[in-house]
Order: sequence, then structure tokens, then C-alpha cells
Amino acid sequence: MNKFPLKDVPLSKSFSKATYLDSQFIITAPEMPYTKELTKTIEKWGFPEVFSDGEPGGNPEDRPKKTEGIKIDPSTISDIDKIQEAELFCSNFEKYIKTFFAFLPIKDEVDFDAIANKIKEVCDFVRVNRRFLMRTKWLNDPRHSEDQLISHTVRSTIITIIIGSALKLQPHRLIELGCAAMLHEIGMIKLPQESYQKNRTLTEQERKLLYAHPILGFNLLKAFGFPMPVCLAALEHHERENGTGYPQRKNGDAISLYSKIIAVACSYEAIMSSRPHKEAKDGHTGILELLKNEGKQYNDTIVRALVQSLSIYPIGLYVLLSNGKKAQVIDVNPDNPRFPIVQIFGELLPNGKNKIRRTSATTFSIVRPLTHEEIGN
Repeated sequence: MNKFPLKDVPLSKSFSKATYLDSQFIITAPEMPYTKELTKTIEKWGFPEVFSDGEPGGNPEDRPKKTEGIKIDPSTISDIDKIQEAELFCSNFEKYIKTFFAFLPIKDEVDFDAIANKIKEVCDFVRVNRRFLMRTKWLNDPRHSEDQLISHTVRSTIITIIIGSALKLQPHRLIELGCAAMLHEIGMIKLPQESYQKNRTLTEQERKLLYAHPILGFNLLKAFGFPMPVCLAALEHHERENGTGYPQRKNGDAISLYSKIIAVACSYEAIMSSRPHKEAKDGHTGILELLKNEGKQYNDTIVRALVQSLSIYPIGLYVLLSNGKKAQVIDVNPDNPRFPIVQIFGELLPNGKNKIRRTSATTFSIVRPLTHEEIGN
């Protein structure tokens, strides 16, 4: 790798390939710009240079954007720019979280205000772009992830904020909730990475080790001086309403509100994501499993808030209609979550764009989700 003096690395520019502090410790992913704050942190640690096989000078915002994952019908072009913007947002948020977790083991402090400011940006973006976020590969097709901890954190944080918004939380509480969601798995950094990144089912010994991460996260956040609701979210996000969770087997009102919300968001995200021991399921199946609420594990009000936000056939889902047409769910129906608004492929308006219709019991309804083979992915 080539060596680059830190003082010569241009701010707001990125390298064409990843940069490192040494042969193994990664600092930035490709296309992630060097900020003033990042440079100051590296200098504070006493590193005068960084290493990379790439070259500096690129500006990520100047590069063409692209949408990956599930194919979008060409006649949905009116939404493509918004979906691409949401894709880029998720990508940048992932880079932020990845850098945060990478630096955390060697830093002696965490700036809560900086995290809160970042989460405020996320809350603002989610408020305006919820229905486009749900149509990105990040939230609509999360089957494949190179880093499960990072990808889980990105998706569960966004879903948590969506639920919190539906519950009408005050802005400052919504930001605090978002911070709690971003940090709820922070205890994982105290465990060997191979104990939670393995592409196989965990052994009983490894599973017991994972059960310690809520306590580790709570102690870490408390030591950093984080607000107690955020600390409790790290401690209690695996607790369940019926007392079957861990680490303390709390139930009902003994569990904090943020923990209850994050539990629902994480469970929905986990159902839609592939794991070594299970295949990913579609969003509709995830919603149904939470609505069944077997064993009364989850708070009913919070589950209803998720359904209200995404519908029973969640935004982004590709579906078969009762009239034989294929469509994509693009928004909720506030009057009835069973009959969302869809964009129908093959039924065009005079301007050449797909028709947007509300499903109903009297006209046409959703029969089932389409498989990935039917979608063409």
C-alpha cells in the first residue's frame, strides 16, 4: 500500500479504495470523504499518515448514483431519483456507523451530542422520505449482508424511528430513541467478532457468550455518561412482554419504552434478513408474524404502530393482484392497512407512467407477495 501524509489528504475528498491506519485497521471505505473531524481524531491518536492502494481526490457527490437490488420497472421513472437519494442516504449512514464501531474500541470517549446530531439528520430524512426508504434494497431486500452487525444497526435504527414517529413521540424523544437504536448492540464490540459474524449456527457456548452483550452495552454506555433511557435500551432490547427474554427476564411495564420499540423493530428486521440458520422472509410474512405475536412477546400498541407505518403488505413489496396484474406497494392506506396503495405494472397513464391505485375489497386486492424469481432479481 502507498503512504499518504495526513496533512496532504484533501478534506471533503475520498480515496478510490479503502484507507488504513496500518496493514489491517480500516479508516474509511471507498468513496467515504475525509472530514475535518475525522482528520482531527486520527491526529489525536498520533498517526501522521494513512495508507491506501487507491488515490485521493474524488468527491462522492460528483459520482453517478445507482440503484441496486430489486429491479424497478422503467415506467416508475418519476420515483427513481427519490429512491436513489434514499439509497445514497442509507449507504452514507452505513459508512458512518461502520466508522463509529471501528473507532470505538480504541477511543476513550463517545460524543453523545455528535451522535444526536447525526440521528436528527436521520429523523428528518425519514420523516420526508419514509416511503422511498422502504423501496430501497437496504430495507426492501435485505437478504445479503457482509457485516451483519452494521447492516442490522442501519435497518433497525431506521425502522425504530419510523415506529417512534407513528407513536407521535416528541422530537427530542424521537432523537433519543434513534440514538438508543443505533447503540443498542454496542456491547457486541466487547465480544470476539467471530462469535457473531460466523456463517453457521452458533454453538451453545457461543450463544451463551452472546447473551452477555446487553449487560456489556449497558455498562459501556453508562460509563460514557449516556442518558439512562439509552443505557436501558441496550440492556433490555432482548427482554419480552411475557418475561421470556434476557438478561433479566423482565416483563410488561418493567421494560422501558425504547426497549419495547427496538425489540419490535429488530424482530421485524431479523425476519426479513438471512441468517446462517434461516432464510430471509418477505415483509408481509414479517408483519404477519408480529401481528400473531405468539406468546405475547411484543407490545400490541407498538406492533400496531409498525403496521400503521408500513401496512400489512409493507411499502416496497412486489405483489400479485386479484386482477392478475403485478404491482409494487408504494404507500400505506391510512384508513385500512390491509389495502395499501400500489403502482400497477402494465397499466399506463397517458403520460406513460404506471397507474397508482388504492386496493380494496370491492375492486381488486393483493393476492400474495411475488417471489424473487417472479420479480426478476
